[in-house]
Amino acid sequence: MNLLSIQRDMARAVMTPLTPSERMRNAGPDGRSQRTVANGIIKANDRLTSFERLEIYNRQYWFRVLSGFSEDFPGLRAVLGDPLFDKIAQAYLRDCPSRSFSMRNIGAQLASWLTTHPNFAGPRQQLALDMVRLEWAEINAFDGKRYDPLKAEDLTDTSSAKLRLKLQPHLSLLDLKYPVDDLVLRVRKDSTEVSIASNTLSERHKDKRSVSVVPLLKHTPIFLAVHRMDEDVYFRRLEQKEFAILSRLRNGKSLGAAIEGVLRKSAMPDEGCLLLIQKWFQNWSALGWFCRGTTDPTNS
Repeated sequence: MNLLSIQRDMARAVMTPLTPSERMRNAGPDGRSQRTVANGIIKANDRLTSFERLEIYNRQYWFRVLSGFSEDFPGLRAVLGDPLFDKIAQAYLRDCPSRSFSMRNIGAQLASWLTTHPNFAGPRQQLALDMVRLEWAEINAFDGKRYDPLKAEDLTDTSSAKLRLKLQPHLSLLDLKYPVDDLVLRVRKDSTEVSIASNTLSERHKDKRSVSVVPLLKHTPIFLAVHRMDEDVYFRRLEQKEFAILSRLRNGKSLGAAIEGVLRKSAMPDEGCLLLIQKWFQNWSALGWFCRGTTDPTNS
């Protein structure tokens, strides 16, 4: 057996989901005996069999990824409660195993997965989706790329209408049905720090006090920007027109086209609307949300 085969067998065995009692399964996803696999890649010693030694890696892998998943999505846990959250975590990680060297990316597919598995969240499906989108945006804001921002004077040039602005990669724009930004802040205020399992998943401390705030949440659509500034992550609520302009810019519209589209749909007089938009751009520029894209001779 060559090194590549050993690495693949090891990875496959380690990433095989545990049994309900949190032990290694007797067979892997391909039906092969895990004992046979273990005997082929790990030597027994005077205390443990090959299977038992492989089981240590298998269990620690799952304890770590499940713990990391829980740390990344405390709001979702508050929305759904412990039993359902743990069920979703295990089902999601079984369907979407980690493919990255970094634990940071473990929840990257959760929103799309939850969308195609609505039976898990039931009547709280939309609330759960909004929470996942916000918590993933936080992760992106925390360590997403940041380019040199444009200055306010870059947006006052007479040719700026044809300018195509890029938004910072760490900035996320969210159209949400629930004010989950309030919920996240309340969960963090009411919850104590969750400890990581040392031996088994069931041994980790779970603070259930955060769940009690969820019934107070009402259906209230909001527009939200999640961004990083001075190494801290912030939520900023947007007006609908603000969100519309920023979304058009993110989708590749020129500056002029993005503003024109909002003016066309606005009941506010153009002069008043333009003054408001100018104020918004000053704020966005001060927050460093813009970086330069490419200039196009035509206005889309």
